[in-house]
Amino acid sequence: MEDNINVILYCRVSTDEQADNCSLDIQEQRLRAYCLAHNYTIEAVKKEDYSAKHFDLKRPEMKSIYEYCKKNKGKVNKILFLRWDRYARNVEFAFAYKRKFYDELGIEINAIESPIDFTGTEWSTMLAIYCGVAHTEDEKISKRTRDGIRENLKKGHWCNHAPRGYRHHRIGVYKDHNTKMVIDESTAPMIRRLFKEVAQGFESADAIRKRICPEIPRTSFMQMLHNVLYIGKVRVPALDDEEEQIVDGQHEALIDEETFYRVQDLIEGRNRRKHTLVKGKKPHPDFYLRGYVVCPECGRPITASFSHGNGGKYPYYHCMCSPRHYSIRAEKMNDEFVRYVGCLKPREEIMKLYNKILLSMREEGSADMKKQVKQLEERMQMFEARKKRVKEDYWDGNLTKEEYNEHINSIEEDISNLQKQIEGVLTSVRTNLNPKLEYSICLINNLDKYFEDAPIEIKQRLLSSMFPEKVEFDGKSFRTTKYNAVLDLIYNETKQLREIKKDKPTDLSCSVAGEGFEPTTSGL
Repeated sequence: MEDNINVILYCRVSTDEQADNCSLDIQEQRLRAYCLAHNYTIEAVKKEDYSAKHFDLKRPEMKSIYEYCKKNKGKVNKILFLRWDRYARNVEFAFAYKRKFYDELGIEINAIESPIDFTGTEWSTMLAIYCGVAHTEDEKISKRTRDGIRENLKKGHWCNHAPRGYRHHRIGVYKDHNTKMVIDESTAPMIRRLFKEVAQGFESADAIRKRICPEIPRTSFMQMLHNVLYIGKVRVPALDDEEEQIVDGQHEALIDEETFYRVQDLIEGRNRRKHTLVKGKKPHPDFYLRGYVVCPECGRPITASFSHGNGGKYPYYHCMCSPRHYSIRAEKMNDEFVRYVGCLKPREEIMKLYNKILLSMREEGSADMKKQVKQLEERMQMFEARKKRVKEDYWDGNLTKEEYNEHINSIEEDISNLQKQIEGVLTSVRTNLNPKLEYSICLINNLDKYFEDAPIEIKQRLLSSMFPEKVEFDGKSFRTTKYNAVLDLIYNETKQLREIKKDKPTDLSCSVAGEGFEPTTSGL
């Protein structure tokens, strides 16, 4: 028997080991029995449930033991744990803390099931074997898990967290851990609406996010728009010699493929236009058309520079391939462009109809939003009722304090998320659309004024939004094959109305934008 030996007992278990005959209580019982048999005095019992793989970052109890022993030198003789895999599953950290306790403080660290004699010459080999074997087992489990997930992905079964619009539904008894991803009808309508509005191309994706779901971070929102899970597919990432592949999923599609790929085209198109300007270099005010107009000879984008002569500098646009193809004074080309956009003035009746259609769409959208708010409020009432039942169970003694806190925290988190969703929907409903409509109509009717007076950044933003394809200038007139979708419809309808007798009705819903048309010079 050893006398006057003060020890600290250390128990550790990770979450997935709780039911593996290695719970914190079982470890403590065996350690206490060992100390009783050896007449050790227990100074303290420390428990934690962090994985041993994150020894240095997430082992607060082990750190607190070291700090306590450091401040109270000579008070603790040993630190005991059940097995070496309870101490560490990483050889590097095992040796590091052996030095901290044994070499620096003179405190023995040991496992009661496989003790090591640190006074002998073979302790380092034994410590490396015990902790190394545990580390190897961790790596095997990790690899088997990764391989299992990958095989499930190849079969079209999504095993990870369900994206917005879906939820995991458990199949069979709990212990089987079989789940299937199904559509979550509480969030699916919002996801469908987001994809539909982005696919229309009237607003940028981020503007739609801020209007409908500002609580979703921008990065998460863009990842959501690119997620093939929404069309019933599963992406299997590349690994070693295997290339990335997309397979048919076992879940139901939330978005049709046509809408999904329309969104991809629009997002990629916007990204390409973003990079047409040189990053970090502010464009010159005289050259705001650079990058947006193509050479009529070779079809390459035009560039711009200053020509030196007669003691001065003169701004010129010219072909980036060869100045012989195309060269024109910047002032002349800018003036011609201002006259060109000044001709893009639709008839008053078209703009009034455009205004009515948008307001009508807004009213329909408001009705949908109110319905969505009602559904969210009903779900919130359900969670409030569940919260009340949990409190009653706790008062009746059917739940422990830990179980009560866990249930209440989970329910309150769900309620908080629902409140954020409701506030996001109500914010978009409260938004007054009339000022925005008035501004957009004023902008369309006065594009020439904007291009004369606006800063170059605004001019280039207007160019990017108005012309999804390049504009061609032959030295006398401008021409484009395609406008922004809204402008394309407005200008096309204006041309059609000019050719239709006044007593003949026009159906805007059947209109198709023409290709290669040019605006008239005045009085559309």
